[in-house]
Amino acid sequence: MARKMLKDEGVEVAVADGGSYDYDLFVIGAGSGGVRGSRTSASFGAKVAICELPFHPISSDWQGGHGGTCVIRGCVPKKILVYGSSFRGEFEDAKNFGWEINGDINFNWKKLLENKTQEIVRLNGVYQRILGNSGVTMIEGAGSLVDAHTVEVTKPDGSKQRYTAKHILIATGSRAQRVNIPGKELAITSDEALSLEELPKRAVILGGGYIAVEFASIWKGMGAQVDLFYRKELPLRGFDDEMRTVVASNLEGRGIRLHPGTNLSELTKTADGIKVVTDKGEEIIADVVLFATGRTPNSQRLNLEAAGVEVDNIGAIKVDDYSRTSVPNIWAVGDVTNRINLTPVALMEATCFSALEEAKSDVLVYTSSFNPMKNSISKRQEKTVMKLVVDSETDRVLGASMCGPDAPEIIQGMAVALKCGATKATFDSTVGIHPSAAEEFVTMRTLTRRVSPSSKPKTNL
Repeated sequence: MARKMLKDEGVEVAVADGGSYDYDLFVIGAGSGGVRGSRTSASFGAKVAICELPFHPISSDWQGGHGGTCVIRGCVPKKILVYGSSFRGEFEDAKNFGWEINGDINFNWKKLLENKTQEIVRLNGVYQRILGNSGVTMIEGAGSLVDAHTVEVTKPDGSKQRYTAKHILIATGSRAQRVNIPGKELAITSDEALSLEELPKRAVILGGGYIAVEFASIWKGMGAQVDLFYRKELPLRGFDDEMRTVVASNLEGRGIRLHPGTNLSELTKTADGIKVVTDKGEEIIADVVLFATGRTPNSQRLNLEAAGVEVDNIGAIKVDDYSRTSVPNIWAVGDVTNRINLTPVALMEATCFSALEEAKSDVLVYTSSFNPMKNSISKRQEKTVMKLVVDSETDRVLGASMCGPDAPEIIQGMAVALKCGATKATFDSTVGIHPSAAEEFVTMRTLTRRVSPSSKPKTNL
């Protein structure tokens, strides 16, 4: 039996039948999952190659970039815009802290857009250097399966090259989808929203997820009039209901017009903009209509059937608990599997709803709602809400939720404590950092409510 060769020393990988593979592992897609998988495998001595489409801020069938959705047209550029939009509120807050701001404060959208693009270009290069330094072979082009061990890469010039591998990892991510209504071609998705040449003065957003809510806050913070439409009673379906209620209240407090239980039925181009017609007969004129209604797996062009890889009814690749597909040597990770479609995967799931699935005994819920110290001076009307969910039998903290300033930074630290099995007693015995919002998590002593497993809360809001 031939010896398998792992090191990339310019030789092919020997296989038992006397033939050979070009690589131990071939990865299709250089987003978060693909880059991590290829780097890790290479560090263990495997001979690895990865293919990715040419860089462009807006994805298409022939455009992508190293770093994938999160780095190029998702989390990173979005957060840059979040930072940019937050200053308007800060300027208002500053007045009550004694700052006298005289004259107009102008916002230069093109300047922010230019700096955002420079940053994602830089990060695209960073990811390429990381792969190169890890010994991973980078191939530019679109990959598809020929069989269970062969990938065909279509290069930017149209030429095709085939590569063989013992294992194949598919990490092609997902793409924003458009709602199928008349005039849908007039709408944009989050890809285009991050690269608009002009900042809209009037924006309509369809969707109640975190992408829709984020863009509503971004555009409102930059001075636009924003109307947010979604099907349920509250935005952010699947998140903690108490947090959702606070988010809705805070959005309205910022001047965003909410339209719960409402869908869009038609878009029409007019001289004054895009005429938006709702399923309730309402009409609104907008400069931009954003569809933030979900994403679809990037699996259509992979030729999966050639290798026998199974997909579900929306094209998501079916995998087991170890990310193995229906073909033993082909694996898939990330959004293309349509599991938890977030880069860190550890989406905040510390709701009483989900905690009860884990708890066998009663669940103790501790909540706190307060006006942040800064807001007491600035007079900004936005509450902070925190929650701990505790197993009554073991005292273990099952989940933590927060809505308010600095929530991502605080919850990240909380996540480590929860993974370590922290109990409510641990929280209670921890000295709080004063004055801070975070100290509220270690000073919650009063039980808000007790919920038994037999009365699991259900929501369809």
